[in-house]
Amino acid sequence: MTRSSFRQAIGSLALLLLLLAVVVSAEAVKHEEQHASSGPSMSLDELEAKLQTCAVVQDLNAQKLAASADSSSSSFVSRAFAVLFPGSPAVNAILATLYISGPPNFLLALCPPNIDPSSLGIMVAFAVGGLLGDTLFHLLPEIFLGEDSHDSVKLVLVEPNRNLLLGVAIMVGFMTFVAMDKGLRIATGGAGGHDHGHSHGHAHNDDSASATASGVESSDAAGVKSRKKADAAKSGVETTEVVNAAGEKEMNPSVKLGGYLNLIADFTHNITDGLAMSASFYASPTIGATTTVAVFFHEIPHEVGDFALLVQSGFSKRAAMGAQFVTALGALLGTLIGIAVQELGGNSKTAAAGAAPMGMTEGLWGTSLTWGDMLLPFTAGTFLYVGTVSVIPELLETGPNKALELRKMVQQFAAVAVGAGIMLYISWD
Repeated sequence: MTRSSFRQAIGSLALLLLLLAVVVSAEAVKHEEQHASSGPSMSLDELEAKLQTCAVVQDLNAQKLAASADSSSSSFVSRAFAVLFPGSPAVNAILATLYISGPPNFLLALCPPNIDPSSLGIMVAFAVGGLLGDTLFHLLPEIFLGEDSHDSVKLVLVEPNRNLLLGVAIMVGFMTFVAMDKGLRIATGGAGGHDHGHSHGHAHNDDSASATASGVESSDAAGVKSRKKADAAKSGVETTEVVNAAGEKEMNPSVKLGGYLNLIADFTHNITDGLAMSASFYASPTIGATTTVAVFFHEIPHEVGDFALLVQSGFSKRAAMGAQFVTALGALLGTLIGIAVQELGGNSKTAAAGAAPMGMTEGLWGTSLTWGDMLLPFTAGTFLYVGTVSVIPELLETGPNKALELRKMVQQFAAVAVGAGIMLYISWD
């Protein structure tokens, strides 16, 4: 290529780039003029306010107000909730945490130290119905559709990527408990995860029964169970207690470790309960109240089961009650964390005045969501895990007596129906 042809090529390329820059600049100016003439983009709240001025929507609002006037008297449930939760979302969340943490711990004083966790089947089934009812009847509809207004019709504006992120938050909550349960099973050598403490008790009882069935017997006249311990080790069976030379029972260290690990898991679980309190009350008073009821019913068998496990692990009754009180502080910690996230991280309802316009990327990944909006779907994911994977296997356990198991199954299904029915009644009313 000659020098003159090279110069011509360079000149042509420069001219092409100059023309391209002119075209891009013209398009940018045109876009700015169109944007200025059409006005700024509206937020979701502004769009909803515009829709409320539509004649059809106003007619629907009038019909709704006329229908609600016929049943204007408040129900006993709504009056009770108004008394129990009279303050702001933050105050109500703290009150709810005290409600779900205080009474169950005081009930432990009435529990005998030799209580069997497996005897809590009916109460656990009732708690499952409450948790699943709260998740399916209250949390999930609130997450994707929002709360219904008493004096106007609700128009749902679909934002596809927003719904996808909410689904991701639900899955993250579910998998968080999967990871916690799996980690606890690894730490305890597969003895069981954090499922109300029942699986721990079952595992230890089964180990003791297996040791007895394998023909392990004591033979030392001094009362030392050395042969029992050795034979159990050969057969892969871990006994829960041994007897020393003085005839005193000593708890196996692995069982004590299981008790302490369960305390850690209980503390973590209570943190998620606290997050649920804050997220639900910031979503709406109704969701907060129903979530409080569901968690309260769940906490009673939860606390009693963990109390029984601690006693089986060598704790005295007073020490077990003290340990459960310490873990209850995790719920208060979770509530305070949730309140901080809602207040500092933003919430689409509390920050409605400064909502980001559609088309702008001030929310999470270009949506209208904030970090505070992610707490409620995270809570729904944890509730789904606790109500299904963590507890349902206990209800599926059966024994050799078919008639007894059928009777227990009917009782458990009835308890699930009652728990879910309470949640449905509160939501319906």
